[in-house]
Amino acid sequence: MKLRVRPARRLTGHAEVPGDKSISHRAALLGALAHGVTEVHGYLEAEDCLRTIAAIEALGVEVTRKGPGEFRITGAGLRGLTEPSDVIDCGNSATTSRLLLGVLAGQPFWTMLTGDASLRRRPMGRVADPLRRMGATVVGRGDGAKLPLAVRGADHVTAIAYTLPVASAQLKSAILLAGLYADGPVTITEPAASRDHSERMLRRFGARVETARGGVRILPSKLVATTVRVPGDISSAAFLLAAALVTSGSHVTIDAVGLNPTRTGLLDVLAEMGAKLDVAGGETDDEPIGSITVSASELRGASVGGALIPRLIDEVPALAVVAAVASGRTEIRDAAELRVKESDRIAAIARGLGAMGARVSERPDGMVIEGGARLRGALVSSGGDHRLAMALAVAGLVAEGETIVEDTACIETSFPRFAETINALTGEPSLVTEA
Repeated sequence: MKLRVRPARRLTGHAEVPGDKSISHRAALLGALAHGVTEVHGYLEAEDCLRTIAAIEALGVEVTRKGPGEFRITGAGLRGLTEPSDVIDCGNSATTSRLLLGVLAGQPFWTMLTGDASLRRRPMGRVADPLRRMGATVVGRGDGAKLPLAVRGADHVTAIAYTLPVASAQLKSAILLAGLYADGPVTITEPAASRDHSERMLRRFGARVETARGGVRILPSKLVATTVRVPGDISSAAFLLAAALVTSGSHVTIDAVGLNPTRTGLLDVLAEMGAKLDVAGGETDDEPIGSITVSASELRGASVGGALIPRLIDEVPALAVVAAVASGRTEIRDAAELRVKESDRIAAIARGLGAMGARVSERPDGMVIEGGARLRGALVSSGGDHRLAMALAVAGLVAEGETIVEDTACIETSFPRFAETINALTGEPSLVTEA
């Protein structure tokens, strides 16, 4: 599948984006482990999150789809999951596989996890290692560091204190989930703050979670079913924001989007770059939610690194498009984690935007983008990475001539109606999907 992209005159109006991918995964997993019936509203019905639904069903959990984004999950309790009759295929979803490893660390049976070719290349050892310390058995390719992996949970889960080697919400979450079964408090220290959706949702389900500067602690807990409302995904909103910022005459509002401060690093950087940006809404008992309004802006380069990176790691492809059009230099550093995403995003961004006339230089842990480029239409490929596919499509909206983005079926991973949403804002068929 490919997208044929034509330059846009402007983007105007209001839009909503699909439910937050990270929150959707966690709602399904915690609902599966809770006692009682959990109702989830706004669940992201995209490929990755549907893999998590299929996984908990394979583990014996009853799930009923009541309507678009509406799911009823009858929890099995912490000890109520059952051994699956077949291998669980996580598709392209690293969140499904890594968080499932944490859940399965406390289940006294064998489970085999696999994924697609991209996921089988991604590192799992950083998750498997602490879970082994807690008593789980994890074996597989690369000495248990890559899928397919077989995991058998411990009959007795040992509490640990663990320092994360990188700021990773997936790694942190896997250990927190295993900590539900532990024989005492499990303490995690982070090198920098990562997204805290797991901590917030665990508390909503009744878990005893304590946060302190530099880390988090969970005590063995029983989970109780609840209702979860999933806000729009700011990582998906990033592409609409980028498109509006770089397209003359644009004025766009994204409604009902998540504003969790551990996820809003992109907004901080865009403000520094001179974006005309207004955020309304804020903190709630669970996840902050509100609206973001942006207008086409004269933008300048920025330096991005350090503690900001975990707060915008998934938004770097969208940020790279903005930086290519902005005046001046943008440097992104401390982002080596981009090398082991769905693609090597550092190399892929440099290759894709470079083909369109942007000046992007790779660094081992990031990139330097010399702004002010006049982008030109080109034939480019996502390499199967959903965020790169959308970033290249956004770049095509401000390029001279037509852009063709190949390998775009992957957009279904997170933003199934991406092309339709862009076209509604442009008021014309700027993005045309072709087989």
